[in-house]
Amino acid sequence: MFIQTEVLPNPAQMKFLPGQPVLPSGSAHFPNLATSERSPLAQRLFAVEGVAGVSLDHESITVWKADDWEWPLLKTFALAAIMQHFTAGEAAVLDDDAAELSEAELSDPDVDPELVASIKDLLDSHVAPALADSDGEAIYRGFKNGMVILELRGAARDLRLNIEHMMRHYLHEIEGVADIDDMTPKPGLETEDGRAIRRLLDEHINPQVADHGGHIALVDVADDTVYLRLEGGCQGCGMADVTLKQGVATEIRRLVPSIVHVLDVTDHAGGTNPYYQPGKGG
Repeated sequence: MFIQTEVLPNPAQMKFLPGQPVLPSGSAHFPNLATSERSPLAQRLFAVEGVAGVSLDHESITVWKADDWEWPLLKTFALAAIMQHFTAGEAAVLDDDAAELSEAELSDPDVDPELVASIKDLLDSHVAPALADSDGEAIYRGFKNGMVILELRGAARDLRLNIEHMMRHYLHEIEGVADIDDMTPKPGLETEDGRAIRRLLDEHINPQVADHGGHIALVDVADDTVYLRLEGGCQGCGMADVTLKQGVATEIRRLVPSIVHVLDVTDHAGGTNPYYQPGKGG
């Protein structure tokens, strides 16, 4: 078995191509060990010291490394773990027997059917074509408290802010867009440290990056690691790694000294094709 590797724009990421299907369809993202219970492949990779995150899609495996590891050594261990997985013949992701929340459960009981139809039409006519080049997908799951709830797959996850700008531009009833994965309870976000980091981002860091059309989302806090996603103008930016390591990470560690790693889980390769920027096209 020959596994190819591909260097990505984000220096903390590397793509592994095993030459055979990884998932039958769609994608799966595991920002830390706690989220990987349903994926034997992700758990094998998290058993490798230095692996900080894993994403799977139809034909590839993307691995995030911790800041204090270098790829020449970590790549060797990751390749061995991937080889062991495929040799064992295990599924990359186990079937989830838990019932998914229905559209009705994720929607306000009095939501206007015409608004829902307009949202779905907008997804089909504007979002889907824009995502076609980046191998992403945005699936309508519900509408609650002014928020459109979407199942964001692949590059669409990192373009949530762009999708939100575009949808709010056309439908003023929309107050925002939420990724259904972000609605999954994450205990780390509700800790004292998690709340403090969220306040730091919301009150100090995001107002600054907003001047450049960007946004930094807190994905999770697990043990000594903070997981961030760079959205909007921050995604695909050539200075994103410098901004994160020299600016944001420093501020987070100053606020919460127990944090060792601040990891960027953004797909920066998908940041060159935004759908809509405020001030353009009306």
